[in-house]
Amino acid sequence: MRFELTKEYLDLLSEAIARQDNSWIQKNVCELHDADIASVLDELDVEQASFLYNKLNEEVQGDILMDLDEDLRDALIQSFSTKEIAEQVEQLDSDDAADLMSELPKKQVEEVISQIEDDETAEDIVDLLNYDADTAGGLMQKEFIQAQIDWPTNRCVVELRKQAENVEKIFTIYVVDENEKLLGFLSLKSLLFAKPSTKIADLYQNKNVISVKTDDDKEEVARIMEKYDLVSVPVVDLNNKLVGRITIDDVVDVIKDEAEKDFQMASGISENIESDDSVWKIFRARMPWLLIGLMGGVFGAQVISGFEGGIAEVPALAFFIPLITAMGGNVGVQSSAIVVQSLARGTDQFGSIFKKITKEALVALINGLVLSIIIYGIAYVFDSSTLGIVVSLSLFTVIIFAGIFGTLIPLLLDKYKIDPALATGPFITTLNDVLGILIYLTIGVLMYGL
Repeated sequence: MRFELTKEYLDLLSEAIARQDNSWIQKNVCELHDADIASVLDELDVEQASFLYNKLNEEVQGDILMDLDEDLRDALIQSFSTKEIAEQVEQLDSDDAADLMSELPKKQVEEVISQIEDDETAEDIVDLLNYDADTAGGLMQKEFIQAQIDWPTNRCVVELRKQAENVEKIFTIYVVDENEKLLGFLSLKSLLFAKPSTKIADLYQNKNVISVKTDDDKEEVARIMEKYDLVSVPVVDLNNKLVGRITIDDVVDVIKDEAEKDFQMASGISENIESDDSVWKIFRARMPWLLIGLMGGVFGAQVISGFEGGIAEVPALAFFIPLITAMGGNVGVQSSAIVVQSLARGTDQFGSIFKKITKEALVALINGLVLSIIIYGIAYVFDSSTLGIVVSLSLFTVIIFAGIFGTLIPLLLDKYKIDPALATGPFITTLNDVLGILIYLTIGVLMYGL
């Protein structure tokens, strides 16, 4: 049955912790799924979480620790001795262990490494720490199953059993040569049905071998795994030597992190922040884009002041300024969001820029015609036919320009290696606001002959 975290459950848990009711905790907490236990711990204060964490089975503590919110995990780690951290690390897959170690001060990392009893585990962690966290090398784990191409089937089975002791999830058997260079994949089914003397060379698949390099960007890894529908992908070095694998659970985390980052950037937040971050960090992340919005407002005010005489002659012109700016911003964000989404999937290239702009211009043309007809009727009833023409013509023009800019700007940003998610935020909204006001008031002045 799926566990549901409720207020009643948390109240009962707090009471059990207060009276140190180990029997209740064992039955109602320790037997839950690891992810559910992590969710429970995240709802407790540090003291309660620490008490409960120490009641858990040592074999699952490490995995649960990695599922906790970063602040709680940091607080728990600070309460551990160096030896206790080393024990936790040894329970984790190498990629998770390296992630945990990367959060520690450099001096403490060295102390923890020296406390790890398994030399191979220590070497794997040190190796992973040398890779940039945003690359395939920083994302991979060192636990995988490999078979030598010249092994007979009977030896392969024996060797794979030995390797499997250290691998929690087996997705693929990789085939390598004597220098551990990746050659292909081995089907478990073909291995099971083969004769004992059959060579792996006669069983493995060497066509369409998909792999990534250690220095490939993690977003590129995610795109590759999504495109080829992979649950794991081998990682090779510059000499094509197999050095690790990346599994689907790690890629899901990458996709979630990138989606959160793009959403925040599109909302005008320049850093990856959480709701419980410090006031200073949240201020620092938001202020740059608020300043851009402020400057955009100042420019907009300057544009309006330049048409002060026209507005004084026809006050009704001022009534539709918010509508023009709002529609321009909306259309620009819609267009840029579609392009940014295509770029994130890797399905759009700068070479198709003319095609994209033409398509969005056509969409803007249709939208502009429909909305202009509607606003003409409203403005006509509100004031006069002349105002209706001014507002409808301005809205049509603004929508066309906003659609084109909304398409062009993210493509240009991507061309120059700038995150195109910037285009869906205050940047494009502010640009369209100023441009929309300028277009609207210019058409108004010309139409009224002011």
